[in-house]
Amino acid sequence: MTQQRPIPISGRDRLYTADQSSNTVSVVDPSTNRTLGTIALGDQRVGSTFSPQYSGDAGVHGLAISPDRRRLAVVSVSSNTVHMVDTRTNKVLSTTDVGRAAHEGSFTADGKQFWVANRGRDTVSIVDAVHGGLIANVRVGQGPSKVLMSPDGRKAYVNHTDKAEVTVIDVRSRKVKAPITGLGATFSSDQAISPDGKRIWVSHKRDGMISVVDLVSDKVVKVLNTGPDTNHPQFVDTRAGKFVYLTMGGLDETWVYRRTAGAPVLVTKIKNHGHAPHGAWASGDGSRMYVGLEKSDGVDVIDTATHKVIDTIASGQEPQAIVYASRVARPGSAANLGRQGLGQQAHNVPTVLPDGTAGDDLDPVKGRVLEATVRPVSGLDMIQLQARELKPNTVYQAFAVASDGKKTPVRSFPTDANGKAPMALAFGAFDGKSISIQVKGEATPVQKAAFAAQGSMHGHAVKTTDLLYCDCC
Repeated sequence: MTQQRPIPISGRDRLYTADQSSNTVSVVDPSTNRTLGTIALGDQRVGSTFSPQYSGDAGVHGLAISPDRRRLAVVSVSSNTVHMVDTRTNKVLSTTDVGRAAHEGSFTADGKQFWVANRGRDTVSIVDAVHGGLIANVRVGQGPSKVLMSPDGRKAYVNHTDKAEVTVIDVRSRKVKAPITGLGATFSSDQAISPDGKRIWVSHKRDGMISVVDLVSDKVVKVLNTGPDTNHPQFVDTRAGKFVYLTMGGLDETWVYRRTAGAPVLVTKIKNHGHAPHGAWASGDGSRMYVGLEKSDGVDVIDTATHKVIDTIASGQEPQAIVYASRVARPGSAANLGRQGLGQQAHNVPTVLPDGTAGDDLDPVKGRVLEATVRPVSGLDMIQLQARELKPNTVYQAFAVASDGKKTPVRSFPTDANGKAPMALAFGAFDGKSISIQVKGEATPVQKAAFAAQGSMHGHAVKTTDLLYCDCC
């Protein structure tokens, strides 16, 4: 296949982030590293979302750019919608309702269709990318997570949250072919395909692994043990070689691997300038890698020649997927953009474990035991907790601790069979200086069952009484 020529960074380029808490798409000029504004697709998290009259989107999460770079597909994981946005005007062209917990997808080679995986169903939805509307659903098996298209457009590859394989689909006939099996773990959050179409890197966020799949033989050729919250592989080719950047959310690092004919080689570990690196995308010339900071509401700019962070850009709240698009707008254009979600950055607060030790000390391998992130949303504070290495199947009570030591209950949350709580949310006025937790008791059978259901992605909406288990892309 013919490789695309590098496109130098210019004021005509745009960087987009899908912001899950502000329900926006941030639009950035990468020539100046300046956020031009946001496209609001719904209210900020909470807001009027629980109203029976709410008609906006919730959980803005996935992004993809059409081959001609004229359309941006935006996937909302909670309201189960796909928007087509005009990249020149930043206006929504169409909105299509798709399957439950729609997550990530890709355009077909001709740009006429957008295929998106529905995590809460066993289907891939095919959307009319030109006119809007649902064309068809393809059954692919439980928990499809992301659709990738081969560079020649003939095959679609789908990873899963519930089985250790990649489904292969013939795009023209929409027939499911024999799957690629033998992945390193069952749950796969994200995946990316190399520019030459020969390999897919499949990430296993919960297990801290990457499965490297050879698409010539349709076999797993290597399973890499990486680190906590391994996610979003992205490929870049430079004069120095061919690399894969891999976000390591639990370590606040981005790892760089050199691609070789044999096993990938770890080159360096880049310390990010914020918390929970997540989505990533390279510039058109490969000189920059942009990494979203999920818990710091920003984007790190990495120089791929030096593998160093050279700038950090403010974004909307809780950036998930990232897309870079070359030559899509007039220089300086910021048409139809607002400011929703900007200037309200999240920050981490110290945490204390039941034995009195700090829970937010960063272990170089395991990450933090307990991380607490606070961000303003809709006149409230959203308190986001993530824990690992705690007692399994145990309910913990979290408290906001004031400067005078006074404790105010925030919420209780259970751990799973491995002592993890990937995400627990609470909303209120947070005026504490830290978060502490205490053991409340053993998880009941009902709580275990609820946790297991959410862990298998059967529940993706915010509930006031349950753990929001959002093991997202």
